[in-house]
Amino acid sequence: MANSEPSALLRNRLVYAAAWLVSVVVVGAIGFHVIGRGAWPWGECVYFTVITLSTVGFGETLPGFADTEYARGWTVGLIVLGSGTLLYFISTLTAFIVEGDLQGVLRRNRMKTRLDRLEGHYIVCGAGTTGIHVIEEFLESHMPFCVIDVNEARLSELAERFGPERLLFIVGDASDDAVLAAAGIDRALGVIAALHEDKDNLFVTVTASALNPRARIVAKAVEVSARAKLLRAGAKAVVSPTQIGGLRLAAEAIRPTVVEFLDLMMRDPKKNLRIEEVTLPATSKLVGCRLKETAIRRETRVLVVAVRDADGRYEYNPEPEHLLGLGSTLIVLAETADMKRLRDGIASGAIGRTSGA
Repeated sequence: MANSEPSALLRNRLVYAAAWLVSVVVVGAIGFHVIGRGAWPWGECVYFTVITLSTVGFGETLPGFADTEYARGWTVGLIVLGSGTLLYFISTLTAFIVEGDLQGVLRRNRMKTRLDRLEGHYIVCGAGTTGIHVIEEFLESHMPFCVIDVNEARLSELAERFGPERLLFIVGDASDDAVLAAAGIDRALGVIAALHEDKDNLFVTVTASALNPRARIVAKAVEVSARAKLLRAGAKAVVSPTQIGGLRLAAEAIRPTVVEFLDLMMRDPKKNLRIEEVTLPATSKLVGCRLKETAIRRETRVLVVAVRDADGRYEYNPEPEHLLGLGSTLIVLAETADMKRLRDGIASGAIGRTSGA
């Protein structure tokens, strides 16, 4: 959320100005103490130095000041050289306070405006060890989302890492109705409950499902016993990191080449290949077409690896003659840019039957 460079620059300037001011006060106090030959206590020397630099004066002088040799000359030099240091410190401190607060207010206002405009997005609850991977995948897939977490420092760190314009977040308790409402729960497509404790994910699931029954809620389960409770609470799917970790360990041992291929597919910065899905709406021109008759491959270069029909039946590696019906879901292998073209083309009707079919 925050851009640290201006703040860091102001902090450095403030430390530099404060160091100079302290140095001038110390040198001034030492000068008065030496000139007075120890007759003036250190406290009075420091006090007189400060009122001299501030040009306040109050008409006060040190005892015997007028009769002490070099006292007036030292004071004149201190005013000429030191008052500028004091003004620099005050102006820097003012800039640090005003600019810092102003930048914070502007950032928060921009954030709120963008959050209010979010629609058809996902809400990630928790930015911890699990949530960070969800955030990275959503960013790679160009999916609209926002993050909720109670740790403001963690969120600010992630905003600096990924870019303040890419990461929208809200500081607060994800199980709170007002916080979810601020995140646009009523307009959200889904909610990811990725908090540390199962009870917290359960509270988020209950609250989110009550506020938006249409949202697809995917919850993290630390303990296997929490799975049934989360499903009863309204979660559409439950993911156990320990179970996924165990399956990954077995896969690395049994089929290392397949795992390596999938890892490269997910991590290749040039390709951004993903296995994605898109459901055909009633308005799609692909409804009623056979797979070979569609312009999917020609227009987007995506590869259809499976089709899930409206009745829930899957057709893996579908034949060219496979008929696409209302509610069919295409599971495809595609780069993120091609996937966006496919979704936009299906929604707008730009992708339909080929002209030669």
